Parts: sequence; C-alpha cells; structure tokens
Amino acid sequence: MPYVVLAMSSLKSIGRFAPSPTGPLHFGSLVSAVASFVDARHRNGQWLLRIEDIDPPREVAGASDLILHQLDSHGLGWDGPVLYQSTRLDSYANALQQLVDQGLIYRCQCNRQRIVSLGGIYDGHCQHLAHGPDNSASRLLVKHAPAISHFDDAILGPCQQQLMAEVGDFVLQRRDRLFSYQLAVVVDDEFQGITHIMRGADLLDSTPRQIYLQQCLNYRQPQYAHTPLALNGEGQKLSKQNLALELQPGAEAKNLWLALDWLQQTPPQELQQQTVATILHWAIQHWRLDPLIRSPQNAPAPEGY
Repeated sequence: MPYVVLAMSSLKSIGRFAPSPTGPLHFGSLVSAVASFVDARHRNGQWLLRIEDIDPPREVAGASDLILHQLDSHGLGWDGPVLYQSTRLDSYANALQQLVDQGLIYRCQCNRQRIVSLGGIYDGHCQHLAHGPDNSASRLLVKHAPAISHFDDAILGPCQQQLMAEVGDFVLQRRDRLFSYQLAVVVDDEFQGITHIMRGADLLDSTPRQIYLQQCLNYRQPQYAHTPLALNGEGQKLSKQNLALELQPGAEAKNLWLALDWLQQTPPQELQQQTVATILHWAIQHWRLDPLIRSPQNAPAPEGY
C-alpha cells in the first residue's frame, strides 16, 4: 500500500489505530479508526497502524490482512510500515526487566478460581514471592502509585482512579508467558512516539494503569481521548465477541458517512453520494470534538450494523 511519511519536525501530533486480529472490522471499530485518523489529519499529524497480535489463542487466521484491506478500502491510509506486536517481544521483556530491577515485580501463583473470587481487585496475596523464571504470572506493585491517579481526557474531562483500591497489582506477563496488553501498549506507544491516543471508552479504565506504567518506565504521557461506544440492539458494545456484523465491501462511502454522523460531526446529506476521498477531506476540514464533549454518551449503531 502507498503511504506518505511526514517530516517528524513538522508534526504536531502522532496518533495511531491498534486493532487486534480477532476478526474483521465492524462499525464500532470503524468509528474508532475514523475518529483517530481524522483527528490526527486535522492536526496535520501522522497516523500509525499497529496490529496487536500477541494473544495467539484469540487470533483469527487472515484477520490482519483483512483489517488492512478494510482500512485501505475506506481511505484510511497509514503512515510508515505496520507495526506488528509479535515482532516486539524482546522490547516487552526488556521493559519488564527494568521493572524487576526496580523491585516492582513479583511472581503470582494464584489460580484462575482464586482470581475470579476476588472480583477483579487483586489483594496482594503473592507479594512476598520474588520474581523468578518459573511459570508464575508477573504482577506490578501499585502501592507506590499515587493514591488517586488523575488525568484530563480530551472528551470526558477530568478522570481519576484509585489503582490500589479499584484494581490492585496487575499482571504484565501471564502464566503462559504471553505479555499483557497493558505492558505491550505502553512500550509501543513510547516506541512509536505517540502523542495523541483516541480510542473507545471501553479502554478508559485501563488508562490509569498505563499512565502508572509510563511513570515507572520514565516514558512520556500522551494526550488521551475516549470516544463513546456504538451499541447493538441489546445495549451491548459492538464487538466480535457479541457477533457484530462485518463491514460489507462496496459500502465504504456509506460506512464513512454513517461513522461521521454517529460521531456527531453532522456531515451534509449530499456527502453520502461522494467518493471516500471527498468524504474524508470534508471530515478532516470540519473535525470537532465539541459535540462529543457535550454529549459523550454511548449510542446505538445505525440500523443494519
């Protein structure tokens, strides 16, 4: 695929889209892609693509290539080569070792049944176990985190979370030796120089964990913006797990117009009959966060999506 690499010195921002190859894109993932793409281009910035393929049991064969094709057909062209997380395992191991060297990691031998019984907030049961090379999980101590983690979301405004009380020590490497999403995303956002992260509000609760990791690793903190979620008829977030419908080829212009309309950008009706390139040009010129800031609620996806 052709792409344009902008001179780094001229960049005001670097955004990214980071799907997991667990299936094709649906309307909810298109909304996230469009929002992050248009926001980056509106800032005269760069938009990078990362495939988060570090959980093989959940991945679907051929999904990565299909996602790339879907983005391309919707005119969402990325800058530079695609970054595949499966090629970055050494970087995650190095970051984990930095945390081990700081005394922030311990091994956890709790089984799944015990973890489930805790209701999602780990109680530090294994804190006395030094980190080692066995098949235990690796947990990050959060007792050194601020009592309350604060950050300003560009859409939702001031947000906060008490890591110790609401999350507890969290896993950075699983018992099966796969690295966690929390570690990989932080390491790669730093590696790619990401300055602006626009993603769905389902990841809002992960943000304080990622900010704490950035602080532990002496990384920069990007600006976060969390968009509302598109819902199915049962009020559930559109997702592959909830059998969200695949975006149909041949309807790219309609898909884009509907995504912009769902994002409260009020695209003109006549724009529906235009090309993908024309729709995106309009979107970049007219992109506004104000409507989302005023009304950041989740909303149903368009009928048929």
